[in-house]
Amino acid sequence: MVSLRLPDAYDEEFIALIPRHRDFINRLLNEKIVEVYAISSDRSRGWVTINGDDAAAVQALIEQFPLYRFLHSVEIDELFIFDSTASRFPHISLN
Repeated sequence: MVSLRLPDAYDEEFIALIPRHRDFINRLLNEKIVEVYAISSDRSRGWVTINGDDAAAVQALIEQFPLYRFLHSVEIDELFIFDSTASRFPHISLN
């Protein structure tokens, strides 16, 4: 699980990189490298769940984010258990 601190204010350079960043994240989601990508409603923090061999591999991937140089902090916590409703089988409806 990666916790990100975003800048307090966004300049034109930051905003211009958002489409490239979203394309990169979407590719990682499609490849199942990124499981979850979330940004807080006030746009100050983000959380990304990444499948990686170790913290160093995850850090190397985060450094490829187009917005990486704008991040104020990156914290990586290796998870022991990751469970979610999205990773479970859907409920069967007999209708």
